[in-house]
Amino acid sequence: MPDDLHILQHSIGADKYGRRSRYSDRNHFVTGVGSVDHPICLQLVAKGLMTRTLGNEITGGDDLFRVTKEGYVYVRVHSPAPPPEPKLTRSQKRYREWLNADPGYSFAEWLGVPRAGRRYG
Repeated sequence: MPDDLHILQHSIGADKYGRRSRYSDRNHFVTGVGSVDHPICLQLVAKGLMTRTLGNEITGGDDLFRVTKEGYVYVRVHSPAPPPEPKLTRSQKRYREWLNADPGYSFAEWLGVPRAGRRYG
């Protein structure tokens, strides 16, 4: 079961808590006969948690596995809860706000800090 969960998480680009990046649209796992992961992926296919596409020249002959909707549910249900967020200082909160805002300019500019060598007023 831990190997099942790890392979499903890896296939969809999730961390060990099942969290995916908001930019992640990954959904594939390539492995072939003789690999430690191949029999696990075949078991996941049998459980309906993955699909299998036989290997071809694009995959170097290895099989391509994709996570099904049921596999996504399995990841969500079986992934452990993440640890609680640490207590952040005011400055740390402000920096995270800037990261989440993704405004297209530097943190200093976001704070309103004048650039060196530039005169204001």
